[in-house]
Order: sequence, then structure tokens, then C-alpha cells
Amino acid sequence: MDVLVEAKPISPVIEKAMSPVDVIYSHLDHCINQSVFQEAYAGVQKFNPQAEYLAIADLSQGSEQQRFYIIDLNKKEIVLQTWVAHGKNSGDNYAHKFSNTMSSHMSSKGFLMIGETFESPKHGTSFALEGLQKGINDRARDREIIMHGADYVSEAFIEANGRCGRSYGCPALPREEMKKALEILTPGSILYIHS
Repeated sequence: MDVLVEAKPISPVIEKAMSPVDVIYSHLDHCINQSVFQEAYAGVQKFNPQAEYLAIADLSQGSEQQRFYIIDLNKKEIVLQTWVAHGKNSGDNYAHKFSNTMSSHMSSKGFLMIGETFESPKHGTSFALEGLQKGINDRARDREIIMHGADYVSEAFIEANGRCGRSYGCPALPREEMKKALEILTPGSILYIHS
């Protein structure tokens, strides 16, 4: 019979000797790949060290996985984990191709800043996204890449199709989870789309 051993909290002495990124990661129950989190955290330090929230879309995972995370960097905890769509021309269940060009219908990778909310006629309340990396995702605004809710990103869709539906390049979330994201994320938060 297997005996479950409850994880012991890290002692303050050990935590004091750890780097800030390792301290936060140690509190996340290893739900996120460590190297992906380290890359994402490095981007926060580069683009907005004051950001309270970090969102990660780990597109190295299949779309049937809950591969979208919002992390409260102050509380050192994952406050939302759910599904996220990638662009229809990026791949079927896995995203293999990425683009920064108009009408590519592919996801862009890299670091984006969460902007203001606005009412999309098609998608409802959404977040504007600002690409932060020249040549990689800096045309996100021109491409109208936004974070929005969508019916094709849901457990029911995945059960019926074996994968999430796909977007025109937007990181689309389930509608109910998008409502939560709107309550959590603030302008200036960082979104890292990992490939």
C-alpha cells in the first residue's frame, strides 16, 4: 500500500538562500515546467518587474491539457489554471508554427503585456495585448490579437473533438475562466506564450 507523504514547507533558512524565482517556483506544487516558469519570470524582470501577475500559455503542451496559468507573484500561488486555444494555422492539437504577420492565423510566441479591457463585438469583454518583442510579436495590436473567451475552448469541446478549438491567433480561454481572468489580471501584467 502506497503511503502519501505530505510535502513539508521549505524552512525560512533554506528559502533565504534561494533565488527569488526558485522561491516562487517551490510554492507552485510543480504544476508548471520549471524551465518554462524560469523563462517567464525572467521576462517579468525584464519587461515589468512591478507586475503582480504572470500569465503563462505553455503551448509546448497539447490543447487538451490545462496549459494556461495565472500566477500571483506576491502570494506565490497559481490562482487560475485552464485551457487555452492556439491559432488554427499553428497546428492541430499542438502548436508547431508561430507568426508575427497579418492574416497568418497563427499564434505569436514570447512576451506580451496585458493591456486595457474593451468590449469586442464578437467576444465580449476582452484584454488588449501589446507584443513586447520586435519581430516576434510586436504586431499583435495590428493583428488584433487579444485575450478573449470562446465557446470552442471548453471541456465539452475537448471531449467531443479530442482537442480545443483553435483561434485566429488569439490566446482564447473558456468563457467562465475568462470572467475570472478579467477579475484577476491588471494592465501591466505579463503574458508569456511558450513554444
